[in-house]
Amino acid sequence: MRSASDDLIKPRPSLILIDNSNDLIKYKSALEKMDTIVNSVASGVKAETVWFLQHPEIYTAGTSANEKDLLAPNRFPVYKTGRGGRFTYHGPGQVVGYVILNLKNQKKDVRAYIHNLEKWIINTLRVFGVVGERRPGRVGIWVVTGVSTNGDPIEKKIAAIGVRIRNWITFHGVSLNVDPILEHFDGIVPCGIKEHGVTSLADLGVHTQMEEVVNILKENFEETFECKLLPETNSSQRE
Repeated sequence: MRSASDDLIKPRPSLILIDNSNDLIKYKSALEKMDTIVNSVASGVKAETVWFLQHPEIYTAGTSANEKDLLAPNRFPVYKTGRGGRFTYHGPGQVVGYVILNLKNQKKDVRAYIHNLEKWIINTLRVFGVVGERRPGRVGIWVVTGVSTNGDPIEKKIAAIGVRIRNWITFHGVSLNVDPILEHFDGIVPCGIKEHGVTSLADLGVHTQMEEVVNILKENFEETFECKLLPETNSSQRE
């Protein structure tokens, strides 16, 4: 049964899908393009957009990054970015999803938006037989990979979430480890959390192609955010 408040929520229009998930796009170039998209969405020139891609090896520092968490500063380039969070690693084998939405079109609720990002990744992992979970006080999606000698569960992060919101326009987004080189995370304390490691679909025994993962991400995004993703065309610009 619909409530009166439900009737006040505008239906979300179709979103633009940019799929570069098989491409390695330099981080700085991606930020510049994302910023252009954000400005276009804010002005109404462009529809809301979801962009899948991969990056060459890089460590990125969020607004809460602590320099002590950068353990190997000379291993890969380090880029200070405007997203929330601390240090994270991007590289081949990890799909990044940049989500540019105008929250004015729905509820101006940042917490609900983050919750939906988490739900999106959890539902995607479920398709591959992986149980992803939220953890209070720990950003990202976590997987129990075993039990320690003292009987505590061993938990590792499989997906990171880092967002920024400007005038109710969201940007940055999520990164999901499909089959990256996990040792590359050793150069940082991922998200400032020393007690827990990092895992991937491949590390968990799920050997799949990037294309399949992205297709499932697309389907679950449409379901979670109740929208339709349409490939970018010249007509994607609003008249």
